Amino acid sequence: MGTLYEAIDAKLGGWLVAQPVFFVATAPSADDGHVNVSPKGMAGTFTVLTPEQIAYLDYFGSGIETIAHLRENGRIVVMCCAFEGPPKIVRLHGRGYAVLPTDPSFAQLRGHFGKERDHAVRSIIVVDIDRISDSCGYSVPRMDFVHDRDILDLHQLKKPGEYFDEYALERNAASIDGLPGLA
Repeated sequence: MGTLYEAIDAKLGGWLVAQPVFFVATAPSADDGHVNVSPKGMAGTFTVLTPEQIAYLDYFGSGIETIAHLRENGRIVVMCCAFEGPPKIVRLHGRGYAVLPTDPSFAQLRGHFGKERDHAVRSIIVVDIDRISDSCGYSVPRMDFVHDRDILDLHQLKKPGEYFDEYALERNAASIDGLPGLA
């Protein structure tokens, strides 16, 4: 039987931030829309803002599903799994929104993250949490974390800033279901 938490306390917050990978799931409102699950990672890209709010850095990538789904209905769940130490899975359900670099609150939010690279940050995804639960994680394999991959960093650092403007227009304008992504 899992535990329901009222809020993220210091112990749980420390555990969440220490996980090297987390998963983000969203879905459009339409019955025939595609559910999206995205793995996320890299040290310093996830933070606990308050006991009821988390955020993560969203770098340019192959799709725009999360932002499109959040714009449509706001529903999101973030899941962390313990791959080292005692087995545990934590799910953070809530309503999310994207804060773009042009938003006045972006700079203040950006200061909460340890990852210093700003090149190719598409947005900061903020989640207002309304349900926090854990479960056993007994079936999650135990794995050793070696290190973060630097492939995304190295790839994106080779690209000039205007590349991402074009990328947003060409590849991040709409979700796979045709929902608006980046303007």
